Amino acid sequence: MSEQGDWHLVVRAQNGDRAAFAELIGRYQTPLVNFCSRMIGSQEDAEELAQDSFMRIYRHLGRLTPRGARFSTVLFGIARNLTLNTIRNAKRRGRDAAQALNQGAPVPDNTYRPDRDAQVGELGAMIERAIAQLSPEHREVVLLRDIEGLDYAAIARICKCRKGTVKSRLARAREQLRARIVELEGE
Repeated sequence: MSEQGDWHLVVRAQNGDRAAFAELIGRYQTPLVNFCSRMIGSQEDAEELAQDSFMRIYRHLGRLTPRGARFSTVLFGIARNLTLNTIRNAKRRGRDAAQALNQGAPVPDNTYRPDRDAQVGELGAMIERAIAQLSPEHREVVLLRDIEGLDYAAIARICKCRKGTVKSRLARAREQLRARIVELEGE
C-alpha cells in the first residue's frame, strides 16, 4: 500500500470519484476490522466500528490533507478512538468489551495467510487470550506494531502520545504477554 497512492485516491475521492474511495476501503477494510476485532473481542462490533471509521473519513473528506501523516495513520487513529469509546461505554454498562476473548474464543482473521496456517492451534489461541487480557493501551500498541506492522512514529500519532511512550508500552505489553503465555501453558 503506497502512501502516495493513498493520498492520490483521497484527492480523487475529494473530487467526487466514488471508485477511488471504494479502493481505499478495499485496501484497508480487512486490516482495520482485524485491529478493531482484537481490541474489542467481537467480529460483528469490529465490522461496525470499521464501517463507522470509513464513514467519518468520508464525512470529513474535504478536510483531509497529507500534512506529514500517512493515510493509514489517520484511519487507524479514528478506529482507535472509536474502539476505546466502545470499551469505555461497555465498562460503564458493566460489561467487558473483550469478554469473548477473555473466555478463550480466538478472534477469527478472515485474511488467508499460509504462514498463519502453521501457527493455528493451541499456541495461537493462547496468544489471542493473552492479548485480550492486556489493558487497552497495551493491547493497541501490540496490535498496531506486531500485527499491523506500523512504525513507532505512526503509532505515537494514532495513540496521541510520544514515541518513547509507545516503546515503553510495547516493552511492558510484550513482557506481560510472555508471563501470561507461560501462565496459560501451565493451565
